[in-house]
Amino acid sequence: MYWQNQSSVVEFILLGFSSFPELQEQLFGVFLIVYLVTLVGNAVIIIIISLEKSLHVPMYLFLLNLSVVDVSFSAVIMPEMLVVLSTEKASISFVSCFAQMYCILFFGGTECFLLGAMAYDRFAAICHPLSYPVIMNRRVFMKLVMFSWALGFMLGTVQTSWVSSFPFCGPNEINHISCETPPVLELACADTFLFEIYAFTGTLLIIMVPFLLILLSYIRILFAILKMPSTTGRQKAFSTCASHLTSVTLFYGTANMTYLQPKSGYSPETKKLMSLSYSLLTPLLNPLIYSLRNSEMKRALMKLWRRKVDLHPF
Repeated sequence: MYWQNQSSVVEFILLGFSSFPELQEQLFGVFLIVYLVTLVGNAVIIIIISLEKSLHVPMYLFLLNLSVVDVSFSAVIMPEMLVVLSTEKASISFVSCFAQMYCILFFGGTECFLLGAMAYDRFAAICHPLSYPVIMNRRVFMKLVMFSWALGFMLGTVQTSWVSSFPFCGPNEINHISCETPPVLELACADTFLFEIYAFTGTLLIIMVPFLLILLSYIRILFAILKMPSTTGRQKAFSTCASHLTSVTLFYGTANMTYLQPKSGYSPETKKLMSLSYSLLTPLLNPLIYSLRNSEMKRALMKLWRRKVDLHPF
């Protein structure tokens, strides 16, 4: 990446929620708790799926990858945000800022495609149960996972390299909670029109296309659910689909509003709240929505707990 350019700016100032100084301490406490719960929740999922061989099937291996992405996403944003909340003026070096931007794009892009792959997996399992082992065999699963991570890597590399090549000659205050592309781009001392066209087109492909595919998959799933003879089965399936769609809409909806809106589309404070939705709430809610309500995950957790007790009795 082109970390070095002709910029006179050597560091940026992250303003965070400095316009609400009376809330800094409370926000620090809330975000710290959310960060710790996010780490614990996703770590439990990673450990359970990694250790329990009965869960080594596409559905749960997708969840494992999603938890890895969510932990990484949180680790990129939350520690820096906590530093911003605990100091009056939080500075971040030029290189660190673009490294954070790269990681946000990398993990955010990967999550977009993973959620799409997971919706396709559920569509195949519910709508084509007899042919599911053929549709979602190990080879197809590996391709979908590798494709998701590779596209995230390409998105982060191309976009961060391009933005970091712009000159930044001041001001250096980023009115945001992290070094995301839109607020950093506002500080560039150059014509960014061509990049904005590229970013708009790329966002349509990376966010809207998977989101539309997810919606189509769940529409087919809902039609399949309506044909189920069991009322209990329909209610359970509806509950699961509603939870998944809630998480997907929260992530894609707020990311879409952040990256597709023009510079003057929303106030800075509104943009910060939208950013919190997909960077803070989604990694927190995903373990609950996708896994911890799942009966097989609960059984696997109890099995591992009993095994630990048997090996190390009190």
